[in-house]
Amino acid sequence: MSDNKIEANERIFIPDDEGVDHEFEVVLPFELDETNALYIAVVPIEQVEAEEADLYVFRYEEEGDDLKVFQIESDEEWDLVEEVLNTLL
Repeated sequence: MSDNKIEANERIFIPDDEGVDHEFEVVLPFELDETNALYIAVVPIEQVEAEEADLYVFRYEEEGDDLKVFQIESDEEWDLVEEVLNTLL
C-alpha cells in the first residue's frame, strides 16, 4: 500500500455535475493492487451521525494539493471495490 494523504474522518469537497461542491467525510481510503489505483469511500457530511447513510466510492488521484475524483464505471472494478468494502466495513 502507498502512503495515502487522505485519511479516515477527513472532510473533502466533491463537485456534482453542475459544479456545486458537496462536503463528504472519508470513511475509508484504500488502494487496490489489481487496478493500481486509490479509492475513497465517503458519506455526505449531513449523514455522518445518521444510523443509515449513503456510501459513495470514488477512484481518486492526488496532484500536489489537488484531489481529482472519478466515478467507477466498469463492473469488474466495482466487483473488486465491493469485495474490499465487504471485508473492511
